Amino acid sequence: MIYFFQNPKHIVYGVQTQKELIQQDIQKLNWLFGNAQKLEDTSLNHYYVGPRAAMITPWSTNAVEITQNMGISGIIRIEEFYPVPADFNDFDPMISQKYAALTQEIYTINITPEPILEIDDIDAYNKSEGLALSPEEVDYLNQLSGKIGRKLTDSEVFAFSQANSEHCRHKIFNGTFIIDGEEMPASLFKLIKKTSETNPNDIVSAYKDNVAFVKGPTVTQFAPKSADKPDYYEEKEFESVLSLKAETHNFPTTVEPFAGAATGSGGEIRDRLAGGQEPYRWLARLFI
Repeated sequence: MIYFFQNPKHIVYGVQTQKELIQQDIQKLNWLFGNAQKLEDTSLNHYYVGPRAAMITPWSTNAVEITQNMGISGIIRIEEFYPVPADFNDFDPMISQKYAALTQEIYTINITPEPILEIDDIDAYNKSEGLALSPEEVDYLNQLSGKIGRKLTDSEVFAFSQANSEHCRHKIFNGTFIIDGEEMPASLFKLIKKTSETNPNDIVSAYKDNVAFVKGPTVTQFAPKSADKPDYYEEKEFESVLSLKAETHNFPTTVEPFAGAATGSGGEIRDRLAGGQEPYRWLARLFI
């Protein structure tokens, strides 16, 4: 079920719910959307631009969480829609689409899956789809196809190409280096680690998590004497550590096309806080 709310600026909010909204919840949403009013019509026969039906925006995720904190249950998705002229085309089709009307079907996706496509010429497919596979990788995939006795599918070739992203260079870092026919004794990653192994200096931890730690200064903390009950504040000294890391998630994605570094910020926070607690780092990935 979808409810439409329109504020004085004529922005329409499409609220998808699992159940009917009670009057108290409608009043809360009217306030939340900036003195909006719930529209009684189930469809709005006007042109609007809003998020693509297939992509729930980060804005929607935050908006739904706000409604949950307000005590409104059952809301699945909330998106903003802006009225535009019929000939309006000044929007990014990667993240937005133009609707001829807003109806109960705005979040409905009727896409028939395409049949599996077998790739006859991997090199040509690589170039036509812009997969950026190297000649060596194309040769590897051709050999793999011969080894398993069938053609590779489009999804298989595409999935392999994604291992080539800047966040997945592990095959190069840990790969065997062969120079002039001679296998080198160390991989790139081993060479990187060699620096800290040779000169550990003040390193506390490195290459055990997605963050490293070095010895920091003695810090004076002014905090409650105990954390489980109201208590007096006191000064306490402790030996601190400084966290060091590099984040590779700083690139635009479909979810964050313009603020791609937001995923990098989340990774920075998650990894620094969970350093030394590897199981918790992976648990944190579910939420950041």
